Amino acid sequence: MFAIPGKQAVTITPKAANQITKLMTSAGHAGLRIGIKKGGCAGMEYTMEYVNEADVNDEVVEQDGARVMIAPMVQMFLFGTEIDYETSLLESGFKFRNPNVTEACGCGESIKFG
Repeated sequence: MFAIPGKQAVTITPKAANQITKLMTSAGHAGLRIGIKKGGCAGMEYTMEYVNEADVNDEVVEQDGARVMIAPMVQMFLFGTEIDYETSLLESGFKFRNPNVTEACGCGESIKFG
């Protein structure tokens, strides 16, 4: 919907692709759908859910065996985002580096778009 020919809506780092592939395999799903919903102290939050098949209007990004689906209504907010997976002593999880975000809360869980 908001695609630029030859450019994927999001990129997936090798660590994130490995984790997404593990989740897809262990849970038996076709991929993960990423989105955005209202919530959090900055106004919006990222969402991730298992899906068994892509919706006809989803943007499907496949990289290194990982498959991510993006619903049409949030593609413009996620375009140019890099999805990474980070592990530290205290936590591990997916990190979104999104050039469209204008503000984020202190914990990094919620975001705001300009």
